[in-house]
Amino acid sequence: MAELLRSLQDSQLVARFQRRCGLFPAPDEGPCEDGAAPGLGHLPGATGKGRGGPAHGLRRVTASQLVMYVGQVAKDILKWPRPFSPPVVRLEKRLIAEYGMPSTHAMAATAIPFTILISTVDRYQYPFVWGLIVAVVFSTLVCLSRLYTGMHTVLDVLGGILITMILIVLTYPAWTLIDHLNSASPLFPVCVIVVPFFLCYNYPVSEYYSPTRADTTTILAAGAGMIIGFWINHFFQLVSEPIESFPVIQNIPPLTTDMLVLGLTKFTVGIVLIFLVRQLVQNLSLQVLYSWFKVVTRNKEARRRLEIEVPYKFVTYTSVGICATTFVPMLHRFLGLL
Repeated sequence: MAELLRSLQDSQLVARFQRRCGLFPAPDEGPCEDGAAPGLGHLPGATGKGRGGPAHGLRRVTASQLVMYVGQVAKDILKWPRPFSPPVVRLEKRLIAEYGMPSTHAMAATAIPFTILISTVDRYQYPFVWGLIVAVVFSTLVCLSRLYTGMHTVLDVLGGILITMILIVLTYPAWTLIDHLNSASPLFPVCVIVVPFFLCYNYPVSEYYSPTRADTTTILAAGAGMIIGFWINHFFQLVSEPIESFPVIQNIPPLTTDMLVLGLTKFTVGIVLIFLVRQLVQNLSLQVLYSWFKVVTRNKEARRRLEIEVPYKFVTYTSVGICATTFVPMLHRFLGLL
């Protein structure tokens, strides 16, 4: 078993997959100093020593938050390096400062389609086999892309898939409870804010800066904002409540030109509003935090400080989540797009 795990973690396996896909290193690409991966330099753990409907929306958001948080934290606990370059060709540069195990792209690509499949199979009328095929194909393509870009070993990808499957199985019995928590108490939004913020602020400390904490804060904050948005819609009755006698199984409407144009229009309007909210809240929150901690405004390195990075990202992306689930539909309704 140990030999199998070592072979799945071997960078040469990723490199052979890249060569079969027609991806070869540039002629002038030489070996990295001391065998470290490009962009990691002499950072700890980078050597070859192995260190390494709303209710359904609510359950999908909650499941995705859990999966991504577990994956992000696992990276900084295990500290397994990404595939070494060479022999691997790296096509992405932004994430090379992060550790590799597990692949959170593989986790997201498994969690999202399969939670959608499980949540909709008893609500919409479509062949389950086709839904399963779509979920498997989507997940497979994303997982293979992580090998093609040279960002993960085969073990990273398989580990991400396995962890996600375990989390889905363990949390599935609680999905119905999650659906009802949305309207259980006026204190629900407080818990939705406090718990993710606590987890982000107490994120495992790394030996050097990596974007993992910032990405985790973004994910949890956006999810928290969406959940609060669902709660606002329900509490203030901004959306019509489903009628109990309404048939559970619905036909998926056919895609027409008018529906496509309407969908693109709604998407564009929503993206513009979300972008404006994001920029406004981000600038305001940074100004407040810079003033509070007496930091020079143009000091970009200050954004990486725990007491600034986590609060500003959390406030910004919580606002984005609320905007996406509450204010965007309100604007659509005002413009007659619903």
